[in-house]
Amino acid sequence: MSHNADPKFWDTAQKHLIRYGGTFEPAIIERAKGSFVYDADDRPILDFTSGQMSALLGHGHPKIVETVQSQVEKVAHLFSGMLSRPVVTLAERLAELAPGLDRVLLVSTGAESNEAAIRMAKLVTGKHEIVAFSKSWHGMTGVAASATYSAGRKGYGPAAVGSFAIPAPNAFRPRFKHADGSLDWQTELDDAFNLVDSQSTGNLAAFIAEPILSSGGMLPLPKGYLAALKQKCVERGMLLILDEAQTGVGRTGDMFAFERDGVTPDIMTLSKTIGAGLPLAAVMTTAEIEDAAHEKGFLFYTTHVSDPLPAAVGVTVLDVVRDEKLVDRARTSGQKLFDGLSRLKDRFDCIGDVRGRGLMLGVEIVKRGADGQFREPDHELGAAIATEAFRNGLSMNIVKLPGMGGVFRIAPPLTISDAELDLGLSIIAKSIEGALSGR
Repeated sequence: MSHNADPKFWDTAQKHLIRYGGTFEPAIIERAKGSFVYDADDRPILDFTSGQMSALLGHGHPKIVETVQSQVEKVAHLFSGMLSRPVVTLAERLAELAPGLDRVLLVSTGAESNEAAIRMAKLVTGKHEIVAFSKSWHGMTGVAASATYSAGRKGYGPAAVGSFAIPAPNAFRPRFKHADGSLDWQTELDDAFNLVDSQSTGNLAAFIAEPILSSGGMLPLPKGYLAALKQKCVERGMLLILDEAQTGVGRTGDMFAFERDGVTPDIMTLSKTIGAGLPLAAVMTTAEIEDAAHEKGFLFYTTHVSDPLPAAVGVTVLDVVRDEKLVDRARTSGQKLFDGLSRLKDRFDCIGDVRGRGLMLGVEIVKRGADGQFREPDHELGAAIATEAFRNGLSMNIVKLPGMGGVFRIAPPLTISDAELDLGLSIIAKSIEGALSGR
């Protein structure tokens, strides 16, 4: 019998754990190393989502292990009003990588960083209305949850006053089209802000956006969109907040995703990738905005703000990304992975679209619709492929949203080898075949 079937483990889990979304994988994970996690049978499972999209350097990177061991012996946590060298060093390093965003706040999670960013935007502008994309995910707390539209909105009472959403641009299913059928995102954006303007009470504070909407189905903002969005904000006296929780620190083939568009946000939030699997997040903004916030009494005094242990890890993450040239690696490995997935799209009709940038890609599973085209969502097949993949030794996260097919989020560690990419592609092909034959 498999050690993963340990009845005491699962009975205890069922008895004592609060279920927080979805179902648990049918395995007990005992350890992880590099691009793999290992279950109770010591079976390797290729991790194509970097844990929760966070293990940027893979699992157990020796430099991270060394930093944790060294720093925890020195100082791991301090009174929030005290400063340590790792905190100041990380702030300086981040500011060097994002010129103009010179002020940094270090906290623990992505939701926390978005709470701080939105709180700062409201204070500085003196307004309270926050706009986000209809398929966004910015966190499960307070105003971050109010700006999250892809899931979790029903049953929890009122959202924050002044929460607005606009449609996320989707080139695979365009709402507004050019004559050739391609996405007319400019008309869509104009139409969306006309609706926002008609609903606003004149208190638009900020727009918060992911450069690639991850939980929304791996939807990348088209080139040029970010500049147009920034202009919409400028015209209304709004701040632009970019949530680079998943896209930051090299994953898309640029250090930060906004660099491709040459548009620097007013505020940027980082999490997930900057901690490489440990709880670390950051808020970055301009000196002008931070000065204004400070003058108005900006308060975000939390238990783990400016903790030295995660800050030291963040410095090491930046060191490894630089020394191992992982931004370039994300670009070249991402192209290899994209090409491999595109070949699978040519082979299997059920793959409707492959999209994304660098090592952050989405694969949408579809079925034939009434019009004879393979563009209808196929949640059932997507779930079957995910089950087959896990059985075959590959972990891929699938997004299940109304109106969309099952969209696999593929974001392996930047340290993944070509051989491991090939293995993943072969398992995906095998899993699709198995799911289709199972029908």
